[in-house]
Amino acid sequence: MRRHHLHLGAAMAVAVTLTAAGCTGTSGTAGSGRTADGLIDYLDYGDFGGGSAPQANYNPYNTATALGPTHYVFETLAVYNTTTCKAHPWLAAKWQWTDPKTLVLDMREGVKWNDGRPFSAKDVAFSYQLLKKHQALDSSGVWQHLSSVEATDADTVTMDFEKPGLSVLDRVLKVPIVPEHIWSKVKDPVAFTNAKDPVGTGPFGVKSFNPRELRIERNPDYWQADRVRVREIRFHKNDGGGTVDQLKLSRGEYDNNAIFVPDIKKSFVDRDPKHNRYWYPPGGSISVQMNLTKAPFDDQKFRRALTTAFDREKVINKGQLGYVRQASQTGLVVPGQDKWLPDGLKDKGRIGYDRSAAAAALTAAGYRKDSEGRRLGKDGKPLSFTFMVPSNMTSWLPSGEIVVDDLKALGFDVTLETPTPEVGNNDRDTGHFDMMFGAHGGTCNMFLNFSDPLSSKQTAPIGKPAPSNFVRWKDGETDRLLDDLQSAPDVAAQKKAIAGLTEVMTEKVPMIPLWYGAKWFQYQTDKAVGWPNNENPYAGPGDHMLIVTHLKPAGG
Repeated sequence: MRRHHLHLGAAMAVAVTLTAAGCTGTSGTAGSGRTADGLIDYLDYGDFGGGSAPQANYNPYNTATALGPTHYVFETLAVYNTTTCKAHPWLAAKWQWTDPKTLVLDMREGVKWNDGRPFSAKDVAFSYQLLKKHQALDSSGVWQHLSSVEATDADTVTMDFEKPGLSVLDRVLKVPIVPEHIWSKVKDPVAFTNAKDPVGTGPFGVKSFNPRELRIERNPDYWQADRVRVREIRFHKNDGGGTVDQLKLSRGEYDNNAIFVPDIKKSFVDRDPKHNRYWYPPGGSISVQMNLTKAPFDDQKFRRALTTAFDREKVINKGQLGYVRQASQTGLVVPGQDKWLPDGLKDKGRIGYDRSAAAAALTAAGYRKDSEGRRLGKDGKPLSFTFMVPSNMTSWLPSGEIVVDDLKALGFDVTLETPTPEVGNNDRDTGHFDMMFGAHGGTCNMFLNFSDPLSSKQTAPIGKPAPSNFVRWKDGETDRLLDDLQSAPDVAAQKKAIAGLTEVMTEKVPMIPLWYGAKWFQYQTDKAVGWPNNENPYAGPGDHMLIVTHLKPAGG
């Protein structure tokens, strides 16, 4: 038996006229339906990754090159609902902290690898030790936090952390588990593509692959096979870009996809109102990010003045087509992360648009206008800078134009730059930009939500690539609060540290969140029901294990 994982959706914002393209709205795919044994025959999903010339690669640790459906083959100790952040025990049936640095996990009984061999705690310990030995495989950096992982018996794993581990628990429990009896014989696990009949514990195996289509098939011996009602999932290569995928979606060629669609109601829902659905829950914050090594962006008063400068309502309704929600300046996703908000914060940290207030604050901070209406720097020279949106981020471009217009209205000379993705990413990483959009936060790991964009450990000097703190924020108070959060032994200590970090965001303004990026998710109910949605957010759009164990055949 063979195995594989998730599908990816391109975020394209190019408007398409589907009617003109000859689309007739044929929802559903030929040959669909229910099998004699009560299963869904197959479902059609979107892209499976691998670039324009995908190669078979099912190494779950090679996150940059492994094909998407790998997640259906290899499982983790826990699975998280990324909408509610609820943890679901998975290969680990339960766990408990014996002290803030020691976690004991009981493995689930009755689990087998798809080659028939029994799964055990030794496989878990081996998988973690594999990442320790080959650091290139540890893409999530779990060994920054762990000191040891051992199988204390066939059913129990003990993890010891360098510091109290509560703040990084979700990160550590999401390591894919591989079979020791296979991987111990691999000479180079980093280069290993695992391309032939990958052995995992998951609900599916790889059935067939070619550069245009990847099929995975149900594992009848899966430990919770009774909850998997889909016989086969077919992933399709998106060779024609976002416009082609939008057209295919409107014609009913996908049972599930995750792409940007300019007018989802007209182009998809209205073509089959009975079956066509979408759900776009909020993801991470999309912020105006400034190069904090340059003037005037290195001035806290300048940054604070800009917090009211942007017409967020226009950005949301016109730039983002009404699909998204306004972000909180705190860096938290509200209302989902309300429990972390400090008391007394007005409107949960959401800031309104007030151009007059922004102009007055800029003038008070020393950035006055000259007789021609040009905003001047403290050196008396007109302020001129660029706002970068890479050309492939087409869903961000309309919002970028609005932001540039808002800045021009305040007297700044601003140019919208749209470099190629390669140039844009390099300029972002190395700090060769003035202003840009950046995405951050939105995960269930509060430490990472703040440390990735704000920790001084995550930045680098100009000219060298920064891991994630691209704005080059360096602040002793921030680093101290991040240390407190990482070391927090309980939720109360976490809340105290997070309250301090939200104050850094609102008072020192290292960046200015505008909206929450939408998690695109379209689905049809003519073949399968039980998809997550706003009324039943049992899973997020990318929580594939939770989704596939909830789907049922339509009509029964």
